[in-house]
Amino acid sequence: MTYKRGWILTVSTIVTVILLAVLVHSQVETIVIPAGTPEDNDLNAIANEQDAQKKVPMYQDFLQKYASNQAATAYANWQLSQAYQTSGDLQKALEYGEKAVTGSPRNLDILTSEVTIAQQLKDNARTFKYSIQGGEAYDSIEKQPRPADTSDEQFASMIASQKDANNNSYSFFEGTAFNAIAAEPDSKTRMDYIEKFTTTFPKSKMDEQVTSYAMLSLSELKDNHRLIDYAEKALKANPGNLPALLMLANTYVESSEPGSLAKAVTYAQKAIVAAKADDAAAEKSQKISAGVGHSVMGRAYAKEQKTLPSISELKSATTLLKGNDEQQYAVAAYYLGWDYAKVNKLTEARAILSDAVGIPGPIQQPVKDLLTKVNTARSAGK
Repeated sequence: MTYKRGWILTVSTIVTVILLAVLVHSQVETIVIPAGTPEDNDLNAIANEQDAQKKVPMYQDFLQKYASNQAATAYANWQLSQAYQTSGDLQKALEYGEKAVTGSPRNLDILTSEVTIAQQLKDNARTFKYSIQGGEAYDSIEKQPRPADTSDEQFASMIASQKDANNNSYSFFEGTAFNAIAAEPDSKTRMDYIEKFTTTFPKSKMDEQVTSYAMLSLSELKDNHRLIDYAEKALKANPGNLPALLMLANTYVESSEPGSLAKAVTYAQKAIVAAKADDAAAEKSQKISAGVGHSVMGRAYAKEQKTLPSISELKSATTLLKGNDEQQYAVAAYYLGWDYAKVNKLTEARAILSDAVGIPGPIQQPVKDLLTKVNTARSAGK
């Protein structure tokens, strides 16, 4: 709870409250209501009311009575928000919560409450908005001015203590902001969220997943130049970043620019090494990553008319992908079937294509078409 009481209303206290009000604009906020004031007395009366339903009109009267007291109204709006949340009226809970946030925009408790309500409403935009605001409020701890009577060492200790005390809130906002990114269906909006996330939560423990969503978004937006820049920056920070390596490999294998196929092979090879799919304890995701790497290399070699090396890579791909990722298996199977047909190994082509033809997805029709051609060629050969 961020409503603090127990202050004695003296001249020195009033000065202290004024100084606090100045400081909270640059750090996380705590609502302070001086003890013995009319606001404090009325809040005590509301708190002592046992009937929860009666508290709502009492808080509404409080808001009208003390409309000019920003701290008091922020607290009352927050309490009303929680009351409506408890009763199940989430829309009103959100409405009063927004008023509370307006009155105390760096209050981590109020922001946490507002994020929770937005999540319950499945309001992804507000979930992200208030999560970011919470992260920014936490970041402001380090940006607050050093009091004149405080040494650098004391100030550093104070900052560290404040950050430690609010670390759980920071982790909460980081997690909910990431979940909002993951839940956002629109590529452009998702990318906007990602850019705000990376600024607000630098060195996040979810950096690799965020990078994956960024590259997916840019791929869907067909912004290849920006995609390549983003992935290459990710690799500078972490040379073994598998999503970045595979996205670059896939992007270059589809490109018609000179030198792209060589780059595709280079990034695919690095992805295979980073995936460590040969380890005895290799997980499913590692096998899929390595399988996609081999698949990209096979496609690149096929485009370079290197059919036998292409077959070798695609056989490795299908072995790793079968049973682990149907869609990627179907892609590798299609290109392997194509290669087999090209060197007149029609029986092998028919076998791999027949195995993949039943997998629903974007590659299913091309697999069907190629299988029909292979079957026709086999019949003609007989």
